[in-house]
Order: sequence, then structure tokens, then C-alpha cells
Amino acid sequence: MSNNKIANNFKKLRAQKGYSQERVARLADLSLNTVIRIESGVNKNPTIETLTKLAKALEVSVDDLIK
Repeated sequence: MSNNKIANNFKKLRAQKGYSQERVARLADLSLNTVIRIESGVNKNPTIETLTKLAKALEVSVDDLIK
């Protein structure tokens, strides 16, 4: 999978919700640093557990994040 896809999809979905990175981190029970690293494309291969938490926080499927 193209790795910037996750960053781009995450950024787009987060913007659609109007959530700050901080809010997503809180909702997903992840560190703000983790959220920033994924969205900026630094962390290109987040674990499925992390993706699941992000998807849940954004009320989307994991598929929506990685497609």
C-alpha cells in the first residue's frame, strides 16, 4: 500500500470531522506524537491496533484509512 495514502486519508477524514490532532489522540487513546507522526507520514506503517483506534476515533472503517 502506498504509505502516504494513510497520512492523506487520515488528514482528510480528520478535517471532515473538524477534529484537532489532539482530540483524535484523546479519542483514540494514543499519544499526540503518534497521531502527528502518522499524519505527517513519518510513521508510514502504523500497527493494525493503532489504525483500528484511529478509525474508531474518526468513526470510519480501517479500510477508509488505508484505501
